Amino acid sequence: MIREAVPADIPAIHTLVRELAAYEKLLHEVKATEAQLHTALFAPHPAAFALIAEDDTTGEPVGLALYFLNFSTWEGVHGIYLEDLYVRPQARGGGHGKALLQRLAAICTARGYARLQWSVLDWNEAGIGFYDALGATPEREWIGYRLTGPALNALAEG
Repeated sequence: MIREAVPADIPAIHTLVRELAAYEKLLHEVKATEAQLHTALFAPHPAAFALIAEDDTTGEPVGLALYFLNFSTWEGVHGIYLEDLYVRPQARGGGHGKALLQRLAAICTARGYARLQWSVLDWNEAGIGFYDALGATPEREWIGYRLTGPALNALAEG
């Protein structure tokens, strides 16, 4: 079952984000607190949104899709950027990841959004294979950039 996250899901969302970071070998970079996630997801004007995949038998959260809206100046409409997609290892192969992406695709089409996009680490062969099987196409001509920490501060200070 896929459902929209509710405030009571914050501890599970925080845990799932940390599990994803550990899988990506980046747990040491996670700084987000439960309070920050609550504000981001449930403020009057949320910065992000989340879907929860539940185990069909126990109802326990086994997966997460955390996303936010972006905007295409070329299309003139919003899109969805999928920040985190994670399914716990014991639940993989059960269709939860595909169901999360199907729900996001349905949100896009229902709201007239132009696209659903995300990034995947280049070493994540299982993820790449999964996305390829869905018909997603890699954006090979674009190179992602990021400013953080000292570089971000230096640029901000002029």
